[in-house]
Amino acid sequence: MVGERDLILVVDDDNDIARFIKVNLDLEGFEVMVANDGATALAMIQEYKPALAVVDWMMPQLDGLELTRRLRADPMTASMPVILLTARGQTADKVIGLQAGADDYLVKPFDTMELVWRVRSTLRRNQENREVSPLTGLPGNTRILREITDRARAGTDFAVSHVDIDRFKPVNDVYGFQRGDEFIIALARALHRAVVDVGLPPAFLGHIGGDDFLLVCAPEQLKDLTTNAILSYSAAADALYDPIDAERGYIEVVSRTGEVQHPNLVTLSIGVAVVTQDSGFADPREIIAIATEMKKVAKKHNGNYVAVDRRSTVDL
Repeated sequence: MVGERDLILVVDDDNDIARFIKVNLDLEGFEVMVANDGATALAMIQEYKPALAVVDWMMPQLDGLELTRRLRADPMTASMPVILLTARGQTADKVIGLQAGADDYLVKPFDTMELVWRVRSTLRRNQENREVSPLTGLPGNTRILREITDRARAGTDFAVSHVDIDRFKPVNDVYGFQRGDEFIIALARALHRAVVDVGLPPAFLGHIGGDDFLLVCAPEQLKDLTTNAILSYSAAADALYDPIDAERGYIEVVSRTGEVQHPNLVTLSIGVAVVTQDSGFADPREIIAIATEMKKVAKKHNGNYVAVDRRSTVDL
């Protein structure tokens, strides 16, 4: 990245084509560098770390295919998106390019608008992939902050809910982390179903990390969203316990001192911050902090509980 513009590296041994691509991407607001061979491209990538590379397949010595393979083999460049340029238009050739690790494929001669569109769409997909949780596939913290910022700027009322699993640590202690991940995935699915069921306007679901999730929705959707999520997750979580534990309603945990404890089965604590046009909240971190504080209030109650910031007029 140079300044605030995405840095694009164009790699082509044909100076005319490289210059043509550079001029058009320059006009679209990108910062563009050019390399005329694969070896120079590797050195420039190591030094400047471009956001994306547009690479010609057919080059002497180190061609675009081998360059792409080397980028994918290096952990420092493995995630950098690559668009291959080639005169080869056969399906088999496209498959070879994609198998080598290319993110997209553009056949010469290409339309300028198509080139720009593919660059933008590839950058967008790469950004989205970097922002998702590897466990649940849901948007992560960067995307969450952007969602709240966008809603605050739009000037519409919205609610932010911090969702957390109660007594999750004993699940990991007794069943192990793999079963614990199943509980987290089950919550992600339950929340996703609830988000889909509330319809329009679209609600947002993000994964903060661990067993913590964040929902953003219209205030009038809050009751249905949280109720459906709790009911759906309760059923899914019960099915993940060993039958004997599910039947008696608790699991048996032996502490390091030998003390036997019987924590109840998991429930959900949900803390809610409601943002209105006159609430004065603008910083997304402040809004999340209020929802998190209300989540701590919810945890003081037994069973599933939703705690809404008392400054809100939302009725649950």
